[in-house]
Amino acid sequence: MAVDPSMPILVVDDYQTMVRIIRNLLKQLGFENVDDASDGNAAIAKMRDKKYGLVISDWNMEPMTGYELLRQVRNEDAISETPFIMVTAESKTENVIAAKKAGVNNYIVKPFNAQTLKSKIEAACAA
Repeated sequence: MAVDPSMPILVVDDYQTMVRIIRNLLKQLGFENVDDASDGNAAIAKMRDKKYGLVISDWNMEPMTGYELLRQVRNEDAISETPFIMVTAESKTENVIAAKKAGVNNYIVKPFNAQTLKSKIEAACAA
């Protein structure tokens, strides 16, 4: 399935450098409509205001982790169907399992490149 490059994407990370890296990778892939949030609370607020085609969130954030954000997104009817990709530096099996149980569409371990991101987005949006 082809992914619409004009779909709005929300990047959630408390580390601005990582937000910039993901934005640049998305731009390489043709995605221009990219917003960002520095934590889960800001992300939820943005998601209530705008319909996103995809959320790419870091796992390790304060005060709300990416995992907690994912759980909250899945529990809110209006945004529960939004494709969600979790990004983390840790490839702990229990984290992957917890995220899968909470309804994550895909999982990326840092570092990653544009090609990896592209395949994860295609898989997440095809689900």
